[in-house]
Amino acid sequence: MQPIDALSPEQLAGQRLMVGFDGTELTDGLKFQIDTLKVGGVILFARNIRSPQQIRQLCGAIQDYAGACGQPPLFIAVDQEGGVVARLKAPFTEFPGNYAMRGIEDAVEFAEITAGELTDVGFNMNMAPVLDVAPEGFDSVNAKRIFGHDPQYVARMGSTVIGHLQKNGMISVAKHFPGIGRTTLDSHYELPSLDSPLPELEAYDLIPFNTAIANGVAGIMLSHIRYSRIDPEWPASLSTEIAHTLLRQRLGYNGLVITDDLDMGAVRKHYDIRTVIRRVLGASVDIALICHPGPNIEAARDQILASTCGDDALYEAGRASVRRMLDLKTRYTKSHGS
Repeated sequence: MQPIDALSPEQLAGQRLMVGFDGTELTDGLKFQIDTLKVGGVILFARNIRSPQQIRQLCGAIQDYAGACGQPPLFIAVDQEGGVVARLKAPFTEFPGNYAMRGIEDAVEFAEITAGELTDVGFNMNMAPVLDVAPEGFDSVNAKRIFGHDPQYVARMGSTVIGHLQKNGMISVAKHFPGIGRTTLDSHYELPSLDSPLPELEAYDLIPFNTAIANGVAGIMLSHIRYSRIDPEWPASLSTEIAHTLLRQRLGYNGLVITDDLDMGAVRKHYDIRTVIRRVLGASVDIALICHPGPNIEAARDQILASTCGDDALYEAGRASVRRMLDLKTRYTKSHGS
């Protein structure tokens, strides 16, 4: 693993991106993302998946190519929550989802089996668990993905999943901070808003996240919800008040912070990519997630490079972000060629 001082400004900028791609093998487009844009991570979806052997070959080729290009190992992520959001189907173990779990034993079984299967084919990051909480009887956008309606129960179940994923070699990314369980509009398509003051969030939505932080969760994903009583202008993923003041300062979180997919309608329909990236950088967010290949990825890299090279404070903050990433990569990724 290269020391941070060995990384060029272009590498420091690229590390801040996690991207999606098309295809089921190491294509020229994916090579461009690694060798030219120097991205820090990739995320796989159903379009990238055919079989366990194919995934193993793809993940190995990605890491080998990064090493050949003088890049640090990549985060290779997937959404494997179980239930309605599970990119890997049989012969991988298929679980009914968080809402179907009946206790801690189910959470342990899910996490241990999932971590084993993911690491076996080359993943090192799971975008799970969902820590959102929805009131009973509420028509939540995440009704089929939550553990339950009691935030203390969600906290126990979520932290169990986190602990057993990470103990078994898998980075866990809890989502969707600071909680989307009490929203009904889908941020894949539009920008939802939640009109709740901070004490209300602290008494309900934030309880699972506080517990996850206390138990060492490696990563937290920000939602694309506007929490209008905290920041009336920007969604959490672009909000200094949410990502920096609340998550970093008030909750004391020093781990990896990732946006939700910046291609989602809640962001894409309202903001251009350069504005988005400037907001991300100013909000102490480590990784911008862009799940669809296209010009936004290169534009995002260019904006990160221009912003961080033109501002000493952003440059130092960027180095701190990359240090966090390199620390996790040292702990959770295999060496090139292993």
